[in-house]
Amino acid sequence: MKNIAVLVSGGGTNLQALIDAQSSGIIKSGKINLVISNNPDAYALKRAENANIKTAVCNKKELGNDFEDALINILEQNNTDIIVLAGFMCILSEKFTSHFANKILNVHPSLIPSFCGKGFYGLHVHEAALGYGVKVTGATVHFVNEIPDGGKIIMQKAVEIKEDDTPETLQKRVMEEAEWKILPLSVEKVCSEN
Repeated sequence: MKNIAVLVSGGGTNLQALIDAQSSGIIKSGKINLVISNNPDAYALKRAENANIKTAVCNKKELGNDFEDALINILEQNNTDIIVLAGFMCILSEKFTSHFANKILNVHPSLIPSFCGKGFYGLHVHEAALGYGVKVTGATVHFVNEIPDGGKIIMQKAVEIKEDDTPETLQKRVMEEAEWKILPLSVEKVCSEN
């Protein structure tokens, strides 16, 4: 049974999808034993507490250059095997990603290599997809390395774009139809193979 740590910054909808997948048996080769937020006010921390999962706050503004060292310390103290970035709004350095090589997963709200990399997060991704006029978008779960959205792809799922989509409606549909499905499946896949 792998120890899974989930890193969050905001509302925690992807975290909730993982908690629900663990409860329903989709994730069975690992267990979420820790949720860390860089934002002390993140609602995701409340979601974790409601599920009786240990939480920690690692505030980048307060820690400055010691942020990643503090993060590594907390993860190692909790015997973390797999790290999932679920709406974690911090870019991690090569020092951090190489320390946990092939152990960090991220979900990105597009079909990589489209609409990814620096500056492509949240609604920006969906605005770009709609602005470009693509007919299909989706989500990608990938390993994290030092290049934003640059790690090896684990799983992807396509979502059709509708004529009347706005960035907000598209974001919601990509989460519901793709992110919340492939993130738990990818976590189980990586836990079962490591």
